[in-house]
Amino acid sequence: MTSTRQYRNVLAASDCLHDQAAIRAAITATAAQIDQAFAGIEQPLFITIMNGGLFFAAELGFASVTAFQFDYAHASRYRGTQGGGLEWRRRPDVDMSGRHVLLVDDILDEGHTLLAIREHCLAQGAAAVRIAVLTEKIHDRRAPGIQADHVCLQVPDRYVFGYGMDWHGHGRNLPAIHALKDPEA
Repeated sequence: MTSTRQYRNVLAASDCLHDQAAIRAAITATAAQIDQAFAGIEQPLFITIMNGGLFFAAELGFASVTAFQFDYAHASRYRGTQGGGLEWRRRPDVDMSGRHVLLVDDILDEGHTLLAIREHCLAQGAAAVRIAVLTEKIHDRRAPGIQADHVCLQVPDRYVFGYGMDWHGHGRNLPAIHALKDPEA
């Protein structure tokens, strides 16, 4: 378990990539794009991917004028710092048949989790699934067939945390996005 002191040391030594003002401006612009994409669609569904998507989803929901129905999913490939098979903790429990779905998450990194959740929604009868992410990590390791339809901000291929993303369980509530200087931290 990582101590609060270790976390504070990492935070003090990290780079701030995007401050709260830049994040909020990007969320507002992305909400306008989403409102345009969902204009005229009956009963669209907004699904927050927990835990990381919580902070972004709340602000995106407030910035949007689309009459979404809201639900959430909780699935993860990460256990501590290691990736693995997808573990469902909660699947959305609303009827998706014929519905247009927006999946909302904190980051698109390799994309395995979002890909599996998107496939689940389609298997449940969703007519279409769009993906909105706060951040998209720039690298060439993306899972085949996954991309975000709406991206607020891009981040470098470094360990990022804040605004929903964590460093060993710490920092989700930071009002900015930070990156580690040391890739091994």
